Amino acid sequence: MTNIILNGCSGKMGQTISSVIEKFQDLKIVAGIDKNTESKFGYPVFQDVSEINFDYDVLLDFSRPDALNSLIEFSKKKSKPLILCTTGYNDDHLKIIEESSTEIPIFRSANMSLGVNIVSQILKAISPVLYEDFDIEIIEKHHNQKVDAPSGTALLLADAIRSSIPKETNLVKGRSGISKRKPLDIGIHAIRGGNIVGDHETIFAGSGEIIEITHKAMSREVFALGALKSCRFMKDKAPGLYDMNDMITLNI
Repeated sequence: MTNIILNGCSGKMGQTISSVIEKFQDLKIVAGIDKNTESKFGYPVFQDVSEINFDYDVLLDFSRPDALNSLIEFSKKKSKPLILCTTGYNDDHLKIIEESSTEIPIFRSANMSLGVNIVSQILKAISPVLYEDFDIEIIEKHHNQKVDAPSGTALLLADAIRSSIPKETNLVKGRSGISKRKPLDIGIHAIRGGNIVGDHETIFAGSGEIIEITHKAMSREVFALGALKSCRFMKDKAPGLYDMNDMITLNI
């Protein structure tokens, strides 16, 4: 059995995870952390991670970037894995995550969907072939309550493309003004509206043909399933920085 502490348990993703976990006989949420301490799923809920004083196997986070320091400090104290599914981290946060991964096992992914990470691998494979003859643009759509833009997933896809292209590219977040598009620009455009769970479209626009690679999340359940599989994957891992590619490689 893998015992999980869920940070952000009362949020939309937290509640989805708490429902979906019934499909996993080997996983159990033993405590939640949230400002709202109402217990809806049978496990105790605390306002702060420091209030938890019992044993567990992994700490799963679906909250906000400002929770990072306290989660890392607690995980180091307990010498336990930390799974970060939160987006919107800045460069300082990412540096802290990387440095801390030398002491504890940390799993971080901007998107916990298996499909999105397969798309990322596809983009890495085709971008070196297409970039000289095709303009590359990414369009992402999310619900009107999403805080960060562009989405962490759009940045994940852009990084996959940029890392595979042998020339220096220019990431353009949105576009305004009257200057023309430059050949090595990679554009990212954010749309917010309604209750869109998450759509991501990568466009390769060439002369006379267009290639579009699209991923649509129909339900938050796809992210919850990936997050819970990562809990199983990270139990008893050695210190290091892990991501969805590690899970995919090992067919978890």
